[in-house]
Amino acid sequence: MSKDRTAAILVLGDSISAGYGMNIEDGWVSLMNQTLIQRESNWRLINASVSGETTTGGLYRLPELLQEHSPQIVVLELGGNDGLRGYPTNKILNNLLAMTELVLNAGAKPVIITMRIPPNYGPRYTRGCEAVFAEAAKQSGAALVPFLFEALAVSDDLMQDDGIHPTAKAQPILVEGFLPYLEPLM
Repeated sequence: MSKDRTAAILVLGDSISAGYGMNIEDGWVSLMNQTLIQRESNWRLINASVSGETTTGGLYRLPELLQEHSPQIVVLELGGNDGLRGYPTNKILNNLLAMTELVLNAGAKPVIITMRIPPNYGPRYTRGCEAVFAEAAKQSGAALVPFLFEALAVSDDLMQDDGIHPTAKAQPILVEGFLPYLEPLM
């Protein structure tokens, strides 16, 4: 990629990437763009995240987003809301696989971010939801980012009162966590 040409990383996510509960410029996607600009990288993130988004919604919106932005990398940060709504894990897996197939067919590299749901859904369903992300990455060849919020849960000022969404203060930690998984693809 020549220095004068911008390369696109499309982020298709839910409230975690949409910056729920904060100014969008304080969210990890915006901060990642600032980091890339500081490093004089020609890569930029395009945030197509929507609070409340599910894998079904992402799958529906993805073809148009691929056509509009022609990204080289697509980050899929979806599935958490599916789990919170009790969707069958095979539905989440099939949607993730369909999205990675669309990404690959568009000539881009897929990245799947592992999400978790609260333990009150029961251990079987909770483990099943988390396992979906690794299985989708394994079957599709997508890069897999592990669940990065465990480090945030230990501090009240890093998680919003709902216990699900990271605060603005936590966003730089997410950038530091995600960047090592994106850099090899860039």
